[in-house]
Amino acid sequence: MLVPATLMLAILPKEAGAQKRDYAVQPVVFTKVHLQDRFWRPKIDVNAHVTIPYILQMCRRHGRIDNFRKAAGLIPAGDRMTSFTFDDTDIYKLIEGASYSLQAKYDPVLDRELDTLITMIGKAQERDGYLYTFRTANVKYPHAWMGNARWQKEEDLSHELYNSGHLFESAVAHYEATGKRTYLEIAIRNADLLVRTFGPGRVEEWPGHQIVEMGLAKLYRVTGNTGYLQLAKYFLDVRGTKKNAYAKEYSQSSRPLIRQTTAVGHAVRATYMYSGMADVAALTNDDAYLHVIDDIWKDVVFHKLYITGGIGARGNGEAFGPAYDLPNMSAYAETCASIANVFWNERMFLLHGDSKYIDVLEKTLYNGLLSGVSLSGDRFFYPNPLASTGQHARSAWFDCACCITNIARFMPSMPGYVYAQAGNEVYVNLYVANRGRIKLAGGNVVLDQQTDYPWNGRITVHVDPLNNRNFILKLRIPGWAQEQAVPGDLYRYASPEKINPVAVRINGKKVGYTLVKGYAVIRHQWKKGDKVSLDLPMPVRKVLANEQVKADEGRFALQRGPVVYCVEGADQQVKHVTTLVADIADPFTSVYKRDKLSGIVELKGKGYSVTSGTDGRAKKKETAIVAIPYYSWCNRGAGEMAVWIAYTPAQDLTGNGK
Repeated sequence: MLVPATLMLAILPKEAGAQKRDYAVQPVVFTKVHLQDRFWRPKIDVNAHVTIPYILQMCRRHGRIDNFRKAAGLIPAGDRMTSFTFDDTDIYKLIEGASYSLQAKYDPVLDRELDTLITMIGKAQERDGYLYTFRTANVKYPHAWMGNARWQKEEDLSHELYNSGHLFESAVAHYEATGKRTYLEIAIRNADLLVRTFGPGRVEEWPGHQIVEMGLAKLYRVTGNTGYLQLAKYFLDVRGTKKNAYAKEYSQSSRPLIRQTTAVGHAVRATYMYSGMADVAALTNDDAYLHVIDDIWKDVVFHKLYITGGIGARGNGEAFGPAYDLPNMSAYAETCASIANVFWNERMFLLHGDSKYIDVLEKTLYNGLLSGVSLSGDRFFYPNPLASTGQHARSAWFDCACCITNIARFMPSMPGYVYAQAGNEVYVNLYVANRGRIKLAGGNVVLDQQTDYPWNGRITVHVDPLNNRNFILKLRIPGWAQEQAVPGDLYRYASPEKINPVAVRINGKKVGYTLVKGYAVIRHQWKKGDKVSLDLPMPVRKVLANEQVKADEGRFALQRGPVVYCVEGADQQVKHVTTLVADIADPFTSVYKRDKLSGIVELKGKGYSVTSGTDGRAKKKETAIVAIPYYSWCNRGAGEMAVWIAYTPAQDLTGNGK
């Protein structure tokens, strides 16, 4: 819904005209990209019709809504609130995801449901803008994490500012979806309180759990209020500048940000912060932050990234481990961390216009992020291990439900990662059948992609230049199609192949192009009906890890296009996937299975099972090895699974190497 100009003027403060700087490259918003594919559109529909209603039901059942009702005085406060001081954000993220869904397809029932929730949130807000149900409800036994006064334990576990950050992101999403100002005004009142409260000579604290920086930047873009941007920068600048009990690597506060060079601590906190740093750097032209996040990105991608795109290897502290410490069975790789990794890599791309960031984003999107939700849309993973003996199962709910509600808000926004634009240039970042309308400096352009990606690398883009015949088309040539498993040397293909440059054709005729930062730059005098085509090679590739990753020594992983595979017990002829061994030179074939796991390309190869006989000697038995996309595992019940397949009998698949 378009926001009337009179409404916009009514809500914008005096500073509204001050906003000028931003990312040089801008994403094309998801409402301008209409999916027509067989892969993402059904999953987004499941999110709208199953996941979001399911989460609303579970929030009622598990007290999330009652927290607000207690704070609003609508029901007695009673003895206690729910388990975690950040439980308010489950409602905020639910509204955010539902708002995105409303933009894709209007639902009057859902619209009214959100109005009811927002009215309740407004009643729970205190007169000065403070919004934190755990304190306002005044229960008999207050939560120990929140302290005796506002902000007292903010640098520790109160999550007051974390809640505000999700409130801001949610309110902006709802406003942009509906044009209604009620929820946005709630967020503005809270943000104004933060501006009055925090800063030099006032409350000088950093957020214990980052995201308010991103939320303030988003609220600044909508309102133009420079106070929000200044506060976001203050929260980053003050971090780690004082020594106290809360200055820890866990929350990236043991030293000032400009002195940090590696990724440490809680992976979600960290990547939300790096995303906030990118926003502030773009909006304020702060080069110091750029240098920091460039160094940290390289540390993560070269040393701490799972082949699935997951990050945060350690369950203890949900944290990054040391370089090359990437265990499989105990891999944490939280779903929230994968979502945050997508946020961060998109922002790195917007800063630099380099496809290597989209390579990481795509790897995370199709693997470590998508694995977090079942095909049915109502069962979830919190950690995403890369090996299992059957102890891992998808859950209907978590008492800490952050990953579940994060999935709900992310999925409908996925089309917003397909295209980006700068001046009169359009970037095609992700390949998915869609129709996109893109506003460039030279006028509007319509691109109509036709493809069965990620199962097929053939892509056709039908061009309607409308009134913009001279725009520049930038087609991403993925690193995986150029002999690069990931940017850097953390992973490599086992058998390098001579890869010819990807051919680009216009109306069937091969055209030359310059490859710049991973993009085929196409300059052409466009006319309606022009057809651009390319065919990305998708052989099955075996991937090896850097020799310093001891957990993967003597093993390979399977990848086809952007999709990483695993072996799951349900598909094998042997009892235990830990006994599977393959000759690294033997090929795997691929075939599309329409009726399996909602439609997948399955891989099949030959290998053998190695077991110990009664005499203690190893016994080998030939067997087929079947692999499925990693994201689709554990949709047929709990069972054994492994991403990394042994290719020497001395190895097992426990995640610990020899």
